[in-house]
Amino acid sequence: MQIQSIFKSRTTLAALAVGILGVLLVLYSWQLPPFASSVQTTNNAYVKGQVTLLSPQIAGYVVAVPVQDYMSVKKGDLLVQIDDRIYRQQLAQAQATLVQQQAALANFAENRLAKQASLDLAKAQRQSAQAGLEKAELDDKRTGTLVDRGFSTQSSGDQTRVARLQAQSMVAQAEASVQIAEQNLALIDAGKSSLEAAVASAEAAVELAQINLGNTRIVAPVDGRLGEVAARLGQYAAAGTQLTSITPSKTWVIANFKETQLAHVEVGQPATFTVDGLGDVELNGRVSQIAPAAGSEFSVLKPDNATGNFTKVAQRIPLRIEIDGGQPAAADLRPGMSVIVKIDTADKPLPALASAQ
Repeated sequence: MQIQSIFKSRTTLAALAVGILGVLLVLYSWQLPPFASSVQTTNNAYVKGQVTLLSPQIAGYVVAVPVQDYMSVKKGDLLVQIDDRIYRQQLAQAQATLVQQQAALANFAENRLAKQASLDLAKAQRQSAQAGLEKAELDDKRTGTLVDRGFSTQSSGDQTRVARLQAQSMVAQAEASVQIAEQNLALIDAGKSSLEAAVASAEAAVELAQINLGNTRIVAPVDGRLGEVAARLGQYAAAGTQLTSITPSKTWVIANFKETQLAHVEVGQPATFTVDGLGDVELNGRVSQIAPAAGSEFSVLKPDNATGNFTKVAQRIPLRIEIDGGQPAAADLRPGMSVIVKIDTADKPLPALASAQ
């Protein structure tokens, strides 16, 4: 009986010790007192970069692909060439139309000078006709006096009267010629804006044709490394077809911390992280941005808790961590790599980064 009692006591103590050890392990794993730490850790983190998908803006057959998968390229390097024969002809046609419209506008000045000369001539003829009318009126008046006194024949009076009427008709004709010349000049002036608009339209067509011709060359927008090159010789590439992608060398880390971990996290605090693909190499960085909302708020389908079956779950808040310079291992980082991030909230943030938030 005494042996059984001792055995039961030892078994109870062992079970109690195992239970206490289990509780301690849980407290440690959740960083709860007495194991609470100022270091906040998450493995919900990834390397990020600006991956740019490259697509043509115009359609055509691919005639050259001078690059291969994963090549390093410089800004402006040719990646894909689309057949440009049609677009070269469109440019030549637009340039010919521009020359034609410019010539029409250049002829405007000469046409206006000719119409202005016609107006000046009409005005001179009107002045001459008015002078003739004045002479005819004086002759008619003088001859009429002589006829009344019997010093001249009636036929002479009739002749001067007819001459006066003819002079009046010449003045009216000259007035009409002046009005016609003025209208012709006004029509020429009104056509100037139309000619200028035609030249502007032709210039825009030339520029558009040049843009389309330039778009036949798919070039690297920045320095970086290519992804898989999907373009193939002879392929018909429609506008918007993904041909390849380019990733600049600049990378950063997005770490999704639980909201319960962010009580003392501030912009500018140092952060350390390891990358699964780089082994045990530890890299350094700084918290540069804290997201304005939880990750769930940016999802397409947001959670709906209106059913009454609500379960509280700690939300994740994304943090952007800029990688410190002077770390050779940072050159091996690739967007999408898994990361484990640690932030010591006891560290003071850098004033420059803290003020940038």
